[in-house]
Amino acid sequence: MRAHEAGALHGDIGNRGPAWLRTPDDVNALVPQLWPRNVARGADGALTVAGLGVRDIAAEFGTPVYVLDEDDLRSRCRDFQAAFPDEDIYYAGKAFLCRAVVRMIAEEGMFLDVCSGGELAVALAGGMPPERIGFHGNNKSVAELTRALDVGVGRIIVDSFHEIERLTALARERGVRPRVLIRVTVGVEAHTHEFIATAHEDQKFGFSLAGGAALTAALRVLDEGVLELRGLHSHIGSQIFDTSGFEVSARRVLALQAQIRDARGVELPELDLGGGFGIAYTSQDDPAAPHDLAKRLRKIVDSECAAERLATPHLSIEPGRAIVGPAVFTLYEVGTVKDVDGIRTYVSVDGGMSDNIRTALYDASYSATLASRASVVGPMLARVVGKHCESGDIVVKDEFLPADVQPGDLVAVPGTGAYCRSMASNYNHVPRPGVVAVRNGRARLIVRPETEEDLLALDVG
Repeated sequence: MRAHEAGALHGDIGNRGPAWLRTPDDVNALVPQLWPRNVARGADGALTVAGLGVRDIAAEFGTPVYVLDEDDLRSRCRDFQAAFPDEDIYYAGKAFLCRAVVRMIAEEGMFLDVCSGGELAVALAGGMPPERIGFHGNNKSVAELTRALDVGVGRIIVDSFHEIERLTALARERGVRPRVLIRVTVGVEAHTHEFIATAHEDQKFGFSLAGGAALTAALRVLDEGVLELRGLHSHIGSQIFDTSGFEVSARRVLALQAQIRDARGVELPELDLGGGFGIAYTSQDDPAAPHDLAKRLRKIVDSECAAERLATPHLSIEPGRAIVGPAVFTLYEVGTVKDVDGIRTYVSVDGGMSDNIRTALYDASYSATLASRASVVGPMLARVVGKHCESGDIVVKDEFLPADVQPGDLVAVPGTGAYCRSMASNYNHVPRPGVVAVRNGRARLIVRPETEEDLLALDVG
């Protein structure tokens, strides 16, 4: 970054873009790994999804709008099922959850992870069988645990000694024996952003392995005999491409399995290696296919189990982003185009950080394309920004768009299925966008957009 007299935030000025970004030969071309599988350019140059044009979507549902390619999502569920036929695959609902998506993943034979009472309510309302639900969270309330027991949630991933005490008391009162996993903090440095790396020691999740808390927790649950301890859980972070972190995590957590066996003569039958599998947001990203992940993870677990003389436990994983992330793009309308003294061109759209906070929060990178038409002019390096009263309201930091992009054009940003709608806000009192699912050339609203009336309905005055 170049030094700048106004400070570091201004130091990335210039029209070159990041080193990995290349000027495209064809500014209208789509990079296939970034887009849902049924997205293409139509004969008129506009994007289509499952045969339906984006101009028709915008005309019917407005912008901004999240557009879900339903068959893409379902095919990614099937890809994981085919790659992991003997394992349990829990869709991580925090990535994006609504009743329609719950029904889709249930129909595809998936399990579901939730991490709050609200997510549990959506899961149940969407028809997910309770026994196929796992309940995460570092601070589950008594009310949340009570509901989980009352509806018969299949497993609860316990995260603290206080939770063990609460859950044990509640289970005794009800005469039930819930299945639990111990979440273990294994001390692995995942190669990802600090805020989404979840297995290093200095963070809020799980029981420390190095400090002995994880072993103490497991032995306490076994000795109490009220909760049914099924296994251990480890999640090292999100948007991970390098499986070496999983190798270290598996080695450490299986060593803990061996310690538990040696201390109590019990071999726990299950192991959850978490999720966090990365996806392609830009052309620099190269995620592994599910069958490659499966091959690597099985090799890691088999090797470590042999070293510890353990029977191979029943495995489960928790992909969320890897299933829903690539299946969705966000469609915006351009409002203004501003060239700032040859420094860069700002393309302002009708959404921003209220519908995608990840760029501001994680310094995430995204791509974009002119969606409503093809262009015959050359590319320009642009920054796609939102309408909010923040200079950090950036959707796409650097992207080549046609030099004739203008107000009224539609711009699409791929890879927005995970955490964009889930983390959306009403900053500046901007209503959150809706979600449209498209299949076989037909669109249906699965989450309606908010209105100003919705905002005012919560304001009791």
